[in-house]
Amino acid sequence: MDELKAEANGTRRHPAGPKSQQRVRDILQAGRDVFAEKGYERATTAEIAQRVGVSEATVFSYFRGKRELCARVISEWYDEIIAAIEDGLPRDGSVRQQFAFIVRMHLRLMLIHGTGLCSLVLSEGRTKQHALGDELTALQRRYTAPLMRVLAHGQQTGQVRTDVPLRLMRSMVFGPMEHVLWEATLAHRSTDIEVTAERLVELLWAALQPPAPDVAALARLRDDMSEAMRRYEAAAQAKKSAIPI
Repeated sequence: MDELKAEANGTRRHPAGPKSQQRVRDILQAGRDVFAEKGYERATTAEIAQRVGVSEATVFSYFRGKRELCARVISEWYDEIIAAIEDGLPRDGSVRQQFAFIVRMHLRLMLIHGTGLCSLVLSEGRTKQHALGDELTALQRRYTAPLMRVLAHGQQTGQVRTDVPLRLMRSMVFGPMEHVLWEATLAHRSTDIEVTAERLVELLWAALQPPAPDVAALARLRDDMSEAMRRYEAAAQAKKSAIPI
């Protein structure tokens, strides 16, 4: 009941001084631990407060409730991953090298340092009906931005195909990686991160590359012939229909 009241209460204390700022960091760290261990539904602000050594009212003075606290925890986790990817991205490397780096780092950071939060996002945060649905949708767009920039640069330089929209490429890349994460975190299947990353890069990069010129020419010829045949059949049908019986 107290948490429901806190969710409805729009007033929060802003951590102005060093002591308050440290208190917020402690709450966020405890929140990360509890959400990672128990998921969203079973986690409680009471247990988070207990781990910090403060009252639940103190937690509510900084966060409106569990939803806001969990969204902040995941947001800061995403910020850490984005920073690690952007800081380590080989700026002078090819688009393929940058793409491979993002895939490897995504799997490493999710499976080595963030398994519990990864499970939280995969199992509880993807349905629109979930309390975190809207927050996670916005976070996902920000999280995938580094990959989108690399792919957009690849299209501009002719290293990535241009006949597929970037938003579909994003799904092409993150879909298989999410499947790997799902098996590793929720099905508890043993995963060799480096081998899996290498295989994913080979598979996905082949799908992202522009078709070879001769293959593209054959595809255009096939399409032109199909269109010509369609027009011929339509004209023949129209001519047949015009002949009086």
